[in-house]
Amino acid sequence: MKKTISLIASILTLTLYSFSSFAAGDEENVKKLSNFKKTGTQAGVVIPQDTKFAANIKKNILPYIRMPAGFKIELFALAPDARHMAVSRNKGTVWIGTRKTKVWQATDRDMDNVADTVEEFSPSVKFDIPNGPCYSDDGHLYIAERNRVLWFPAAEYFMESPDTVAIPIIDQGDLIPEEHESYNHTARVCAINKADNKLYVSMGQPFNVAGPDKYPLYDQVGIGGMIRFNRFPGKLDREVVAIGIRNSVGHAFNPKDGKLWFTDNQVDGMGDETPPGELNKACSLSAKTWYGHPYYGGGDVRTNEYKDKKIPENYAKNYCKPQVDMIAHAADLGMSFYSGKMFPKKYKNAIFSAQHGSWNAVKPRGARVMVTYLDKKGNAAKTEPFAEGWMTEDGVYLGRPVDVQTYIDGSLLVSDDKAGVIYRISYDGQTAGIADEKTKKVVK
Repeated sequence: MKKTISLIASILTLTLYSFSSFAAGDEENVKKLSNFKKTGTQAGVVIPQDTKFAANIKKNILPYIRMPAGFKIELFALAPDARHMAVSRNKGTVWIGTRKTKVWQATDRDMDNVADTVEEFSPSVKFDIPNGPCYSDDGHLYIAERNRVLWFPAAEYFMESPDTVAIPIIDQGDLIPEEHESYNHTARVCAINKADNKLYVSMGQPFNVAGPDKYPLYDQVGIGGMIRFNRFPGKLDREVVAIGIRNSVGHAFNPKDGKLWFTDNQVDGMGDETPPGELNKACSLSAKTWYGHPYYGGGDVRTNEYKDKKIPENYAKNYCKPQVDMIAHAADLGMSFYSGKMFPKKYKNAIFSAQHGSWNAVKPRGARVMVTYLDKKGNAAKTEPFAEGWMTEDGVYLGRPVDVQTYIDGSLLVSDDKAGVIYRISYDGQTAGIADEKTKKVVK
């Protein structure tokens, strides 16, 4: 334990004088936290778990979720506004981002695969849309906000205190130019690439279709694209690795071949059935690689705004087509490669992805978890629904899945920001995919 603290202290020595600015209201606290000083902040919000609300989730939502035979779904945690998740290595803790100001830590303390406590993580930090937590194999937690990226060394070690070491890797206002901050498409996600040990962050562009005047600045800084940078203080070495992405809110690296995959939400206002959503595999990690926006609205469908414009040569010659066209306006968000041992062999290394559901389609769709199987070359072979039923046949959303992550026991966690919960899907080879005849009648 002493070695861990000494290592962190050594790293911090290099960073104490590097802060330029912080989220409004937490500058002094972050300075103190980075220097191992107390802030005086009291313990944060605690979310009760054994409540009538939990009982209603079990009664009104869980019975209607349909999955292949042998799988079952249970309530793992109540976590208001639950968005993207990061799973700890060995404590049964899940950090849960939101699109508001809170990050939750849900901990299974008695190891029965249900969270016993859900508490506000690092309440001494004032978060601004902390949607995207990610966790490294060596125990470091990162949280991507609207316009900042924070590093929490030894998050497992400090998680029992309101004061947690917190260091900006990218200072407030430096992720994107402050004059381009928006309330729209600002749910960042992050992932660590084991090959280069760098942090990759997706940054959606704020418009439905961005105008020509927004380029080339967007391409230069990575808005409507993806960037990477060193995950420890020192030389940031920031690079743009993808452009032409409308709004990706889910990406992950294939553990088998190291390839980067990501979802992309496509253009609204072109009709219920077009353009398709996307699941993409990066053709390269280069600033030149272009994924279609704003000339394509999704798949090979041209946008109304750019349909009569010639695609610039530098885009056209570096175009990387999507691997999978998803149904239009299902809002494909979080994704991950299944890394557990609980599920049947065919799911090993398959991509699970969440469809949040449409906000404006006349015929509602989405609100389910998809699975994409890969072939021997690491390309998409087949995509199909895995878990569905969060939407009734009348188009009422019982819940809206956001993210999917493998839990420490090999089960699959699914976050839902409408219900404000985390579900746990497990496999025992015995349970039926549909609970009873009543379910069949209510939800197709």
